[in-house]
Amino acid sequence: MAQLASIYRYPVKGLTPERLSSAELRAGEVINGDRLYAVENGPSGFDPAAPQWMPKAKFLCLMRNARLAALSARYDDASATLTIEKNGELLAAGDLKTPEGRRAIENFFETYMSGEKRGDLRILQAAGHSFSDLAKKVVSIINLDTVEDFSRALGQAVHPLRFRANLYLADLPAWSELDLIGKTLAIGGARLKILKCTERCAATEVNPDTALRDIDIPEILWKRRGNIDFGIYAEVIAGGRIAESDPVEIPA
Repeated sequence: MAQLASIYRYPVKGLTPERLSSAELRAGEVINGDRLYAVENGPSGFDPAAPQWMPKAKFLCLMRNARLAALSARYDDASATLTIEKNGELLAAGDLKTPEGRRAIENFFETYMSGEKRGDLRILQAAGHSFSDLAKKVVSIINLDTVEDFSRALGQAVHPLRFRANLYLADLPAWSELDLIGKTLAIGGARLKILKCTERCAATEVNPDTALRDIDIPEILWKRRGNIDFGIYAEVIAGGRIAESDPVEIPA
């Protein structure tokens, strides 16, 4: 039986993930704290009082800003403090609930991203909003067996975190997840309906270990498979707790 190998969230869009041993999923919501913040790259028109989905190009993101992958970010829910390090050196820290804390982080990015900024870099957040790649609140899923098969075909290792998913599944036949559209998975106490395949962009070119663009994954997928699909999106239709090693029940 397939199982849930790992769970991740991305508190700040474009920055490093945080691994969770378990999570409480809620119907119609993302994993708690996922893409809670974004860094606006020049005026975006985002209104925190009336948040609307916007394309990721409005923000700092790996699709355009590979050097973000060289940073190690940690977010503490209780204090709302974001800490940014590189190679073990503390570069910035700030309480994102306060103007002073946000400004400390913004000042760091003004310097670190000076060659790629299109205007002021500003921390964005809005109650109940997730800066997801889709307007609909979803959970993204990657099959580790597919990553392994893809790596084997390329003759080189492909880091699973290139795909920045929330849930990584194991012991599922490679590529079979792409045939699950419309079906419902049971993981722990939650139920997730598979909505669509994930079309891959230039973000997956970036090696999370080196911050270098070293594999053109969208181009390879297109040449080999005729599409750029890798992974799936799911909507939580029944909330519940999930945890690493939970079995994943897949309808026949």
